[in-house]
Amino acid sequence: GDARVRGQTGVVSERRGSYPFIDFRLLNNTTLSGEIGTKKKVKRLLSFQRYFHASRLLRGIVPQASLYLLDEDYLGQARHMLSKVGMWDFDIFLFDRLTNGNSLVTLLCHLFNVHGLIHHFQLDMVTLHRFFVMVQEDYHSQNPYHNAVHAADVTQAMHCYLREPKLASFLTPSDIMLGLLAAAAHDVDHPGVNQPFLIKTKHHLASLYQNVSVLENHHWRSTIGMLRESRLLAHLPKEVTRDIEQQLGSLILATDINRQNEFLIRLKSHLDNQDLRLEDAQDRHFMLQIALKCADICNPCRVWDLSKQWSERVCEEFYRQGDLEQKFELEISPLCNQQKDTVPSIQIGFMTYIVEPLFERWAQFTGNTPLSENMLNHLRRNKAKWRSLLHKQHSSSRSSDHSGQVTSSQEQTLNEEETP
Repeated sequence: GDARVRGQTGVVSERRGSYPFIDFRLLNNTTLSGEIGTKKKVKRLLSFQRYFHASRLLRGIVPQASLYLLDEDYLGQARHMLSKVGMWDFDIFLFDRLTNGNSLVTLLCHLFNVHGLIHHFQLDMVTLHRFFVMVQEDYHSQNPYHNAVHAADVTQAMHCYLREPKLASFLTPSDIMLGLLAAAAHDVDHPGVNQPFLIKTKHHLASLYQNVSVLENHHWRSTIGMLRESRLLAHLPKEVTRDIEQQLGSLILATDINRQNEFLIRLKSHLDNQDLRLEDAQDRHFMLQIALKCADICNPCRVWDLSKQWSERVCEEFYRQGDLEQKFELEISPLCNQQKDTVPSIQIGFMTYIVEPLFERWAQFTGNTPLSENMLNHLRRNKAKWRSLLHKQHSSSRSSDHSGQVTSSQEQTLNEEETP
């Protein structure tokens, strides 16, 4: 059960009673497995060489013979961005371009160094980098949203939250390492479809995890497999590595959106009773879970230009699932029907019911720090912009009606969408 099966979310089980014709490999634009293996090896090798080239630059050592002048310019800009990695307006899309698609690996190497984790845990730098590359490569770049750039974005947000004074003064090196690793790997090997899709197509992962936190369990187990395969923590006592693996699981499983109310109720209780004791490892771990949940859904709290890109990407992924469901004559899942579910209406609902309640409680926990206030301000402004866009869509749909009138069914739909 612990061994990691790489790439297995790519194919639906062909056992009797499942949908044998649905092959997620159609989404990946790849063909022969041998070709995939070769590409991965070459990509990993090039990434490894690039890392050593970049790391010398980040340490201020100029290479004797520069092969690519343009790369030097990009690396200089990437290094400048890393000096501002704790800023909330950090542009992860630009950073990904500057690092040639290696934003997650580059960011993790930097943060592990900044937080002193390499020295504290006596980590081998080559092994550490190899592990980061494995994690980055196990994300599906074909996914519009659940890809390595999303993982890098969540990791950068987690770094910001770990620096919040209310939390930072209590955190141990283990807490910080767990927080960053969980953020980086929380969606690893995501197939680009949600849990209900896996369940109704009788995917083998749904059977394996008995329809409970299917994707999150897979992300966790995949991470454990890579940790063991890389032997990154092999020099640590077995009880330490076992504890790290279990806590990683607890953090990643907390990102299951179906458990949102469970965590909100518990957080509200702690805040109302003022009984959080961050000296206690259990309470610290709970707040790390909350921090990761915040980092995972923080897109609406970013500056508009970044937030809008993420919104469009996640909706594109929803629509792709809807297209698959329609193609195979399955019921189209909520939010996945491009004809009915618009980006503004999806985002307004998401902000109202999921994001706002969580981030208001997070601000209460942090004591309304500048970061928390900044995030809530962005959230309110972004929601207002989506409402404005939704209103324009409605106005457009009204004017396009041939009779010049809105039918009763249209009016009902509009009222439902505009009601929080």
